[in-house]
Amino acid sequence: MSGVWVFNNNGVMRLVENPGAEPHGGSGKRKVLVHTPTNEVITSYAELERMLYSLGWERYYDDPGLLQFHKRSTVHLISLPKEFHKLKSMHMYDIVVKNRNIFEVRDM
Repeated sequence: MSGVWVFNNNGVMRLVENPGAEPHGGSGKRKVLVHTPTNEVITSYAELERMLYSLGWERYYDDPGLLQFHKRSTVHLISLPKEFHKLKSMHMYDIVVKNRNIFEVRDM
């Protein structure tokens, strides 16, 4: 058994087996969203919004705390944090699942 012993906020010690990994089982590598037809890494919401519009997605203004997109012909809703730097891999995979063969998530 190897790892690092750490104290949590309550003063309880626990063994962390892979201290470099992300807290919820992630690989620790940075993920990026890629537009597969152009092989372009999405670096802003402006780019993402332009691509989603071309696929039939529309802005949905129900929650002011989120950036949301709805596709009229489906029940799908994409909900993203307001700031692009808070975009996590779970948001990226949501985009991928709802736009098969258009986007993919890659390790950077």
